[in-house]
Amino acid sequence: MSTAEPGGRIELPPAALVVLIGAAGSGKSAFAARHLPPEAVISSDQLRARLGKDEADQNVNEVVFERLLHAVDDRLGAAWLTVVDATNTDWMRRSELIRSARRHGRPPVAIAFDLPLEICLARNRARARQVRPSLIRQQVDAVRRDLDRLDLEGFTSVWVLQSPDQVDRVTMAVDGGPVARASV
Repeated sequence: MSTAEPGGRIELPPAALVVLIGAAGSGKSAFAARHLPPEAVISSDQLRARLGKDEADQNVNEVVFERLLHAVDDRLGAAWLTVVDATNTDWMRRSELIRSARRHGRPPVAIAFDLPLEICLARNRARARQVRPSLIRQQVDAVRRDLDRLDLEGFTSVWVLQSPDQVDRVTMAVDGGPVARASV
């Protein structure tokens, strides 16, 4: 497990599966938008918005994650960089993603956003679509509980971002490999 230093660099292998892990309000989506090719990002919120009433529609979660896994499988099968932008705080959902990466011979990489609860709650309050604070507390606890075992789950590398400064100042490098639009 590596803690990214502010201004440090995270290098991704080509055709990797990158699983962003963190509570609502930890900055995963903004990080993905800033550092990763938009074509590579599969967002559970965007899928919920397309398949349900809006991004917060939890009634469509099963269909959302079926579609997300299908898109992940398609991209990994084509040897394209694949980024999963969801909270990914449930180890069973992560294990499905890791199995998909293994099936296609792709390295699964975790980027965990271990930000303080207070920061996630403050960012949540500033959002138009808010998540229940109790759910954010559960997500922060789940991230912290699982940090030390992510490598045991099968991730080939684990990067941990622990402050807004690290999230803002880390740089990313993707070692070659084709990038194509996500199909969902």
